[in-house]
Amino acid sequence: MVVDARGYSCPMPVVMVQKEVKKSAPASLEVLVDNQCSVENVTRFGTSCGYQVTVAPEGRDFRLSLSK
Repeated sequence: MVVDARGYSCPMPVVMVQKEVKKSAPASLEVLVDNQCSVENVTRFGTSCGYQVTVAPEGRDFRLSLSK
């Protein structure tokens, strides 16, 4: 499952991830964002929900991998 939140400023990336987590409670989730604020906020949300979060830069974007 991939949530593409590039082009959105906070809090929208967190809201998009929150909707997906509530809808399907995935064991793993990939999130694409394009700014550091979103990286920090999605990471904070993911860890508060019990996910391990890893961040990988991809050019100007970031790929966050959330897994339980």
